[in-house]
Amino acid sequence: MNRFSLLQAVAVLVLVSGCSTITQSENQRVSVTTSHEGKAIEGADCSLTNDKGTWVTKAPSQIDVRKSGENLSVVCKKEGFVDGLLTAISRAAGSMWGNIIFGGGIGAIIDHSKGTGYDYPNTLPVEMGKSNTVDKAQEKQVVQQAANCQPGQSC
Repeated sequence: MNRFSLLQAVAVLVLVSGCSTITQSENQRVSVTTSHEGKAIEGADCSLTNDKGTWVTKAPSQIDVRKSGENLSVVCKKEGFVDGLLTAISRAAGSMWGNIIFGGGIGAIIDHSKGTGYDYPNTLPVEMGKSNTVDKAQEKQVVQQAANCQPGQSC
């Protein structure tokens, strides 16, 4: 292999690896809501935590969190209510799989350490007095079902 071909191969490897790092942010905006027995509760103090940090907000709100391969734990507190607990499952983004297949895994290692190769569900509905789990995979199913719903159908 001549020197020019070797440089081309290295350039392609650098461009392909770390795809999520290039195309996605280390942060993700999530929407936190709180409810009790089907009624919205406003003003609950919520703490969102993963291995990259802790973020504090009052529900309902949108907040940017640092993405990670670790799940996101949400605890909401409000006087007069039992705490609401939620676990948001971290799922590998599609770009992470592209890194594994096309980048030989180097990009996947970079994206894993930075968190850019993962996503949380966009909405985090905390139910006061309960402990629940939300999953990005289920969120996609709900969106697909809604898209397939015909007018006049109960979906």
